[in-house]
Amino acid sequence: MILRRALGSALCLGEWSTAMSSFTRNSSVLATKHGSGCVTARPLSGFCHYRSNSKEEQKRETRNKGLTVQAVRCYARPIRKKQDYPSQLADLPPSLLKKEYAGIQCANQTDDLVKKLLTLELASHKEKLKIKTEQMIDMVRRNPNDNGSTEVQVATLTVNIRNLQEHLQKHPKDKSNKRRMLMAIDRRKKLLKYLRRTRYDLFENVCKQLGITYTFPQEYYRKATRRWAAKKALCIKVFNEVRKQRLAERLRQKEAEAVKQESAAKEESPV
Repeated sequence: MILRRALGSALCLGEWSTAMSSFTRNSSVLATKHGSGCVTARPLSGFCHYRSNSKEEQKRETRNKGLTVQAVRCYARPIRKKQDYPSQLADLPPSLLKKEYAGIQCANQTDDLVKKLLTLELASHKEKLKIKTEQMIDMVRRNPNDNGSTEVQVATLTVNIRNLQEHLQKHPKDKSNKRRMLMAIDRRKKLLKYLRRTRYDLFENVCKQLGITYTFPQEYYRKATRRWAAKKALCIKVFNEVRKQRLAERLRQKEAEAVKQESAAKEESPV
């Protein structure tokens, strides 16, 4: 009995080793065929396939018929290249002096290292944005002391909107800055609408100098549905019926007043 169990375990170990060797061989073949894909195997027992008389082991063998190897291909998501938009700060030359050192005459006569510190070559994005805002304001301001007119506000909002647009192209999931950009667009739209209504010549000049394309708002923003059309037709029908009834009531009142006046005139006249 002991000898029979030992022989059975030896046979089981031998078949285990042959099954593992065949599994590694098949996996290497599949890997070379399908490229650098990963090979996965369904975990099914039954490596030790030897005859046994017990019914439980026979049922287990029928359930687990063997090891199946399947190759899984790695499908990569296509890389979408983001479109590069030109920056509004690209036209600023790096040799331009900063706002604080623009009026100093000896700034251009210093060393190269000091010039880099005084110019826009090593300037931050915030400093460049200040200079760009001043340039845009100078294009539309009415006089050198104008700092709060409608045109100046439109120029400041335009620089802010374009800066936020460049930021959102790199970071499209930044919801707070997207909200700020939409609020600035609405504010600029209201200012342009006011400027167009009051002084059309300044409106045209601002749009031309700043490169703004003014689009007219739609007359009606609501989407026309069947329910809305039926409700509108019913309202119009009711309105016409009410108007007819009121007109008939006025005619009756006029006729009654005319009859009263005639009767009063007959009573006052001498017989």
